Amino acid sequence: MRTATNQRIYNSALIPQHSVLVVALCTMLVALCPSTEAQQPKKVRRIGYLSASDAAQESTRAEGIRLALRERGYIEGQNIAIEYRYTQGKVDRSSRLAAELVRLKVDIIVVATPRLIRAAMNATKTIPIVMMGSGTDPVVAGLIESLARPGGNVTGLTLLSEELGGKRMELLKEAVPKLARVAVFYEPGAPGTVVEVKEALPVAARALGLSLQPWEVRAADDFGRVFAAVNEERPDGLYVPSGPLFRDNRKRIVDFALKSRLPSVYNNRAAVDDGGFMSYGADLADSYRRIATYVDKILKGAKPADLPVEQPTKLELVINLNTAKQIGLTIPQKMLTRADKVIR
Repeated sequence: MRTATNQRIYNSALIPQHSVLVVALCTMLVALCPSTEAQQPKKVRRIGYLSASDAAQESTRAEGIRLALRERGYIEGQNIAIEYRYTQGKVDRSSRLAAELVRLKVDIIVVATPRLIRAAMNATKTIPIVMMGSGTDPVVAGLIESLARPGGNVTGLTLLSEELGGKRMELLKEAVPKLARVAVFYEPGAPGTVVEVKEALPVAARALGLSLQPWEVRAADDFGRVFAAVNEERPDGLYVPSGPLFRDNRKRIVDFALKSRLPSVYNNRAAVDDGGFMSYGADLADSYRRIATYVDKILKGAKPADLPVEQPTKLELVINLNTAKQIGLTIPQKMLTRADKVIR
């Protein structure tokens, strides 16, 4: 028989062996069973991107927004998927493409022009819509209730292109002191452009002693006729407002202005990069970052109705000195000093 002392010694010898077996068994089970985290795939959020242009024309803005999203940790093909839809300037596609994005159950629709914003609003009352920024006042256009509290499912940026029209005209006059007559393009189907050309610019023109020559452009096919008519009138400068029609035909307009030796002013620097004379408007790189901020906040649970619509916080004046030389202009040095960017 084992004594009590022997029994205690026997038991104490068994305990470590038993513990080793238990630990080994647990380790084996953990190794064989995949972790809960590994079993759960990362959720991919879907973003609808609705544009009035085509893929080529939209590439600069789309890439800028993609990079801004990446900075915030959203990488296309990993944790976000972007569904791109382009109307290619065809108005009748707006409603159909907006409805298509809704059927895909995207988490957010990112869109620019008032017409497309309205199409998206008609297609959904629940999916958040982020405005990429247009020249139209979104309150006046009936897209939101107010800038501070937009209400509904729409928020984002407004670029205040209409309000900046007078300043652009003033800068063009400063760059070209002899400026007297300015040709102005406008698209009658774009409400923001009409307000800018019919209401905002005449006020600025009167104050500067300028006369305006408005030219209606309804479609891309009209440019040839309008260019010929403008050349016959021989204006001293050209004002090009915002809008998809003018953005999509930017290179044609820039080439026309160069060939006609017309100093031209635009609402953003893309035209100046292409050879346009000067631009004044929102810093687009900054705008892309702010769009990404809206997307980030909404994906994290914020409601569009509670996110104020932002106006431009960073404006830039860009002058193409090469173009000035080609059309025979000498830019005042003080203006070059004030410019945020001078292309030489």
